[in-house]
Amino acid sequence: MTSKLDQLREITTVVADTGDIEAVARLKPVDCTTNPSIVLKALGTPMFADAIKEAVAWGKKQGGNPEAVSSAVADRLAISVGAALVKLVPGRVSTEVDADLSFDTEASLAKARAIIAAYKDRGIDQDRILIKLASTWEGIRAAEVLQKEGIDCNLTLLFSKAQAIACADAKVFLISPFVGRILDWYKKSTGKDFTAEEDPGVISVREIYNYYKANDIKTIVMGASFRSAGEIEALAGCDRLTISPNLLDELAKDEGKLERKLSPDSRKPDPKVSVDEKTFRWLMNEDAMATEKLAEGIRAFAKDLGTLRSMVQKELQLAAA
Repeated sequence: MTSKLDQLREITTVVADTGDIEAVARLKPVDCTTNPSIVLKALGTPMFADAIKEAVAWGKKQGGNPEAVSSAVADRLAISVGAALVKLVPGRVSTEVDADLSFDTEASLAKARAIIAAYKDRGIDQDRILIKLASTWEGIRAAEVLQKEGIDCNLTLLFSKAQAIACADAKVFLISPFVGRILDWYKKSTGKDFTAEEDPGVISVREIYNYYKANDIKTIVMGASFRSAGEIEALAGCDRLTISPNLLDELAKDEGKLERKLSPDSRKPDPKVSVDEKTFRWLMNEDAMATEKLAEGIRAFAKDLGTLRSMVQKELQLAAA
């Protein structure tokens, strides 16, 4: 019997939710997705010691405001992690626009274009990269522009159908609905435990998947933020699933039968709608879970980005001493 991971790979594109080079080399996912937390963790390993030295040396040669230099070096390090992952996967690597730009469309556009240019400087084409943006109204608008420029986007921190519909309207390449964080909210607010079939995060992704397939929407649905292998199994057949190394290992060791749960052939009617800014903001306002988890996610990523910049600033100060 083949493992559940191998069975999953037959019906779903498996993506690694990690910057762990050794894990990616071992598990051989198609794509990799990163965020500030993952980048920070990767840079804490010996594998990136030389990349840190190189980026700091580069930063010493830059003029201008020290905070701007620290930010630029942090960006360079995020690209270093992404470039290392590009060498290991045949598909795409997601690189995130700064979380503190989540409500600034123009600044997000500038940062996204700079990320693509930085990869190009390293000989990496834009068709190997996904620009990752928070699923705020401003982030979705930035993605709409980038998609028209041929730069594919991954809209992250997605917790509601309203966000998914807005992303579809913007014709974004891929969305990352966060399964486990939705579950976290409902467990905390209700005090209940949920089976995989009852899991509010699983149900949310299934509804989004069905809406997209029912309306022939090409945007890829990539479930993310899993708390258990059971959640993953409950979404078997989803376009893509981004999974942490520990859960990939668990699925690789399990030789039980994996049942397909999602298929474009089993879609149910779900009338297509569009959302303008007023409707989007109202629907988000009415969804306490989505509003709270989106804000919490942005804060967490911004905090890790701040930690990375502080680390860079200390390294630059030591180098100048």
